[in-house]
Amino acid sequence: MSIVRKYKARVVKVENPIHDIFTMTFSSQKRFIYNPGQYLHLALDEYDGVGQWPESRCFSMQSNPDEETLKITFAVKGNYTKRMSRELREGKEIWLKLPYGDLFTQPHNKVNTVFIAGGTGITPFLSLFTHSSFREYINPRIYLGFRSREYNIYEEELNSVKFNGNSEGHSHLKVFYEDREGIIDIKTIFGENGTNSDYFISGPPIMIKSFKSYLTKNGLAEQRVRTDEWE
Repeated sequence: MSIVRKYKARVVKVENPIHDIFTMTFSSQKRFIYNPGQYLHLALDEYDGVGQWPESRCFSMQSNPDEETLKITFAVKGNYTKRMSRELREGKEIWLKLPYGDLFTQPHNKVNTVFIAGGTGITPFLSLFTHSSFREYINPRIYLGFRSREYNIYEEELNSVKFNGNSEGHSHLKVFYEDREGIIDIKTIFGENGTNSDYFISGPPIMIKSFKSYLTKNGLAEQRVRTDEWE
């Protein structure tokens, strides 16, 4: 089990590539320790480091554990993320608590593994895809869905992904844009991969629920479906 630590962190970079999407990069005097696929708690209010932990929200870590800085991306949806978009500026100090979750540390099959993500749900996957441990996966299949091409702000990271056991490189990386092709089709994905693969799903709760339901109703063992739905 991971040891949860508190980090006094500083915002070192703020990116706002689309009006409702923000990427924040943090640094800390202590090295961030976590595994790919884990998440953190972010607190905006003042904290002394020892008392009761203030109000916070959970965010998947997008950076990988080998990086010195830590990165998250979030969509502005509720009051807390609206506040984050207003208050988080370069130089701002906040508190983070991490790590949480066991998305990729649970036992699973690493051959022909299927990864399905919608929107900012890609972030926990990126922490794995850009990490050396991703080399353990043989012929992984990645399916990503975005509202439109402008929402795919992850191309640089995706282009750096090293696939193992696939001579055709990125032929197993498929990207769908809703305004062009429609939403990700779980029926097609299941037809391409079947019941011998383990599936990871991350994205909007309604997508996770419907995709998992389809897979299990069509013969996939429930233990072969893992989801990132800590919210």
